[in-house]
Amino acid sequence: MPRPKFLISLLSVLVFFLIFLVFFVRLNYVVPIVMYHSITPLGKYENRLTVTRETFERQMRFLKTHKYNVVPLEDLIPLLKEKKIPSKTIAITIDDGYKDNYAYAFPILKKYNIPATIFIIVNEVGREQNDRLSWDEIKEMAESGIIAIGSHCLGPEPLINLKSDEALKEEIFASKRILEEKLGKGIGTFAYPGGMFNGKIRQLVIDAGYKLAVSTNPGKEYPSDDVFALKRLRISENAKNPFVFWLETSGFYTFMKEHRHK
Repeated sequence: MPRPKFLISLLSVLVFFLIFLVFFVRLNYVVPIVMYHSITPLGKYENRLTVTRETFERQMRFLKTHKYNVVPLEDLIPLLKEKKIPSKTIAITIDDGYKDNYAYAFPILKKYNIPATIFIIVNEVGREQNDRLSWDEIKEMAESGIIAIGSHCLGPEPLINLKSDEALKEEIFASKRILEEKLGKGIGTFAYPGGMFNGKIRQLVIDAGYKLAVSTNPGKEYPSDDVFALKRLRISENAKNPFVFWLETSGFYTFMKEHRHK
């Protein structure tokens, strides 16, 4: 039988390890900001930017059932500033302004009373392919109390590809102005097209009067509480498994993702 001293030593090591683990986890916690694009009917799964309506509803029901603190994106600003983030806090974003956001995502978000931010590519609103939201649909969602609208620029081209400062300002400033004129309310959030930006672009977003900007993986030079370089996690149909979705929304997935190949 193991000696009592050995058991006490082993227990001490385990306690120390658990304390270290808790401290390490808290140090590397990042508020999960999840990113969707297209929500489609069952059987219409097309690519990694697509989630079926059934999967989306299952995920929203998971958040509601397990009492996640789902907050509007802008509400993260004071939480990050004060570093007082309630447990299980999460924010939901949807990019590009696909028409199916209105047909499928919007009713589900209303059903579970879950807020979300939809980022609109302004010049693609109501385009002739009929795959993007109309201004009437955007306005209805913006007035629902559930959906906030943010800018995803005038067009989809990543801003880092634009060579002219004038073109950069037009994308960032004009998209905000047009959205505010169309919707009759302020636009405070911005999503970098393609998730990519640099210091100059970040500063232009600040100069335009936005309160917050989201990226995908801005890099380690930007701290996790930089409200103009917030990381997001793309949610795909692979997260239809509740365990995978739980892991991705745990607040530690970003850290694990960045270090798994090192």
